[in-house]
Amino acid sequence: MRQGFVAVAVAFAVLALAACTTTPVTPTGPVAPGPGPIPPTTTPVTPTAPTAVSFNDLTGWSQEDHLAALDAFRQGCGVAKDAVLAQVCRKARAERPGGDDDARRFLEANFRPEAVPGQGLLTAYFAPEYEARMSRSAEFSAPMRGKPADMVTLDLAQFDPGMVGKKLAGEVEGGQVTPYPDRAAIEATPETRPLAWMRPEDLFFLQIQGSGILILPDGRRVRAAFAAHNGRPFVGIATPMRDKGLLPDNNTSGDAIRAWLADHRGPEADAIMQLNPRYVFFQTLPDDGKQAVGAAGIPLPTGRAIAVDPSKHALGGLYWLDASAPKLAGGFPTYRRLAVALDVGGAIKGDVRADLYTGTGAAAGTEAGRVRHELRLYRLVPRG
Repeated sequence: MRQGFVAVAVAFAVLALAACTTTPVTPTGPVAPGPGPIPPTTTPVTPTAPTAVSFNDLTGWSQEDHLAALDAFRQGCGVAKDAVLAQVCRKARAERPGGDDDARRFLEANFRPEAVPGQGLLTAYFAPEYEARMSRSAEFSAPMRGKPADMVTLDLAQFDPGMVGKKLAGEVEGGQVTPYPDRAAIEATPETRPLAWMRPEDLFFLQIQGSGILILPDGRRVRAAFAAHNGRPFVGIATPMRDKGLLPDNNTSGDAIRAWLADHRGPEADAIMQLNPRYVFFQTLPDDGKQAVGAAGIPLPTGRAIAVDPSKHALGGLYWLDASAPKLAGGFPTYRRLAVALDVGGAIKGDVRADLYTGTGAAAGTEAGRVRHELRLYRLVPRG
């Protein structure tokens, strides 16, 4: 039923595009191609409800830096659509507790924790800093591309409220919207007006992170900000590299992957990177010295912002992360802290799934590349 509705939605969108080709289109978000027709089930599945718990049930709660957590909430809660959460946000910004004890009392008085059912995964991302050039060379051979003029995007939530966070990217051919080309096809197309030239492996990681800083030879710093992506599903390359014997089982970190790609730059590395069909386009902005801006439209507080699945969690919400059992060598043993949902990501799907923002630069990248932890997630529900 949902697949048929998507086809109808796309058909209506094509008619709208044909009627008014100058209408601006909302940038696309994470999308995976729809599955084939699903036969009806005879037994409906009832999702497990969240479980109310106390703050004392949150492992590490007493050791938390509650004041830092509350500051992060103040920074991001203004994007919240929920009326009760917005009221707590205004209260937090007005009262401004002065110490950790005050901040803890505020959080415990204004929120109640709920355990999101199941166990999931915590990963991390960062805003990288990479060298770039304004002309091509043998080393800087990958063009950073702006959003193509022929790309159109469809927000399916406009047709079905149950499809919040679901968008399609494509191009119009013969009156029909067709999927936009994948990474291999895009890279095979010459770029006549690149925004900059980068090392191929650097551009690949910039696309994974979604934004970053370009450093030019004269010392100028330019912010590379997300503009759009081609709507293809995100496919991680760590597992296939491990399965092919290119990396050891316990060292598929971001640093290890990037080092291998740099050492095998050329057709060999290109073939590995093209296993991920998603391709990200950018826009360049002046570097204002602030942290990267997430989907919520505000700078991300380092170590306190997470990307979530927008179909499961609302931006501006407050969550307790309880992540342990790191799967990669060199990772911190645990991540237990409050974080605000301020971003989304192509690989971030499901109820118990989060991507933690670790900041800007090489140290943040090293940490982010080693985060792959088992996650238990708790939503802090505002009292009202």
